[in-house]
Amino acid sequence: MKTIVTTTAAALSLMGCAQEAGTPNVSASAGAAYLDPAFGSATALNAQAMTDAAGATSALGARFAAEVDSTVNFAFNSAQLDATAQTVLATQANWIRQFPEIRFRVYGFTDLVGSAAYNKRLGLARANAVVAYLASQGISRSRLEALVSYGETRPVIPTAAPERQNRRAVTEVSGFVKGSPMLLNGKYAQVIFREYIASAVPAPNISATVTSTAGGE
Repeated sequence: MKTIVTTTAAALSLMGCAQEAGTPNVSASAGAAYLDPAFGSATALNAQAMTDAAGATSALGARFAAEVDSTVNFAFNSAQLDATAQTVLATQANWIRQFPEIRFRVYGFTDLVGSAAYNKRLGLARANAVVAYLASQGISRSRLEALVSYGETRPVIPTAAPERQNRRAVTEVSGFVKGSPMLLNGKYAQVIFREYIASAVPAPNISATVTSTAGGE
């Protein structure tokens, strides 16, 4: 009896040593020793990315600012769009049409000449001029969700003298159109590469004349 107890104790001791050496625990579920603790994290991260509207808005906003000029400038005491501004806005409109899920906000600014109240009205007039032009290019006004005038409060160059760079309107991505879940259902790539998809053309038909050798001409 003493021999059996001693043998059992030795066996248990050996099992403990084996487990410490890295041998899988026989009482654990199958494959547990080979399960990566990070298993499933890629799917979780992808789901988070596809439901992060704020992050997607920021990414598209950065792309818009990088690919087109987001700013137009104005003459002194004017909200009229000159030829250069119209060219910039036409480019903006082309970009905006690619992304019907996105809303935009237009900010109007002035230089520091004149009263704050007058400049705030002038800044709003400049934002309205941009919205009107984009609408004339086929962009729905409902997607230009807000017109904001900062007037003279945010100059590019802080000077009391007339300064063209301060007399501007800026277009920015502001969010997604309500009820448009394109970026939130795993189709981000489809949106990002829409211009490439739209530029695709059907492959030319290649017809081959098959001549039968069985029955002559």
